[in-house]
Amino acid sequence: MELRHLRYFVAVAEELHFRRAAERLHIAQPAVSEQVRKLEQELGVRLFDRTQRSVSLTDSGAAMLDEARRVLRQAEIAMAAARNASEQATARLRIGHPHDFLPTSVERAMQAFSAGTPGVQIHLETGSALRLLGEVRADRLDAVVVGLPAPTSGLRETPAGCQRIVAALPVTHAHAMGSAISLERLAPERLVVLPPDSNPAFHNVIVSVCRDAGLCPTLIEVGEPRVEHALLAVASGAGVALLPESVAESHLARGVRFVPLDAAAPVFESAVITRPDTESLATVGFLRTLSRVGDSREPGVARPALSLAA
Repeated sequence: MELRHLRYFVAVAEELHFRRAAERLHIAQPAVSEQVRKLEQELGVRLFDRTQRSVSLTDSGAAMLDEARRVLRQAEIAMAAARNASEQATARLRIGHPHDFLPTSVERAMQAFSAGTPGVQIHLETGSALRLLGEVRADRLDAVVVGLPAPTSGLRETPAGCQRIVAALPVTHAHAMGSAISLERLAPERLVVLPPDSNPAFHNVIVSVCRDAGLCPTLIEVGEPRVEHALLAVASGAGVALLPESVAESHLARGVRFVPLDAAAPVFESAVITRPDTESLATVGFLRTLSRVGDSREPGVARPALSLAA
């Protein structure tokens, strides 16, 4: 038994006329008569008494009518639920970013996008850059924020601005109260870092910056790829850390002070990565917002040092 059989049956039962039922269903009358006959054969009972002048329900037909209506109502409810779930899925924006990396430009774009499209929910996910890129390729994320360069072949890159590098120093450090510091003056012997696969591009920048400054620090890798763990290590005296400036803007760690590297330090590029063929209106709208909002602050402009003393 198919739902269309029940629809034909209900139409005939309510009209008590095969031609009017066919017109209501927008199909030919012979098709209605044939499908009702097949339904009766399948059930093994007569649903209608037919004469040349009238059509009436049999006892079996009358008993079936209420149940048929209920089944059709439930089918409509099921279809509506499926459509609503699909609409809700498209009304969300899934963005991934490394644990230590969410540029201020992206945060501002998310705020502006949310204000303009309150019906879209933004879901954030953190993880290693390489894993998140794989999630975008598999369509399990709509976008991912990464540092450049990154393995983005076949994907779309939307610039997300540049960041400076800041030093996270214990408040007892000799240079913790400075407004900026050169890496040469910092001369770290121990450098607290997150696992390299968390944000490979930024990790490579840090190694390169130290090498160019003639430094070869011992790298102290924290156990989990979380900024909070790196800052806790800095506060406890394990070493200093070099981090994206967005960390200084979003984290205040007790016993840690953020000091920007001086103007000679390189800036660090970032991008939002999406699939080039995305049909998600939320993703397209977010990218437009990101391009419009951009990073209004020029790279290399010093930020004030931040701290939360113990």
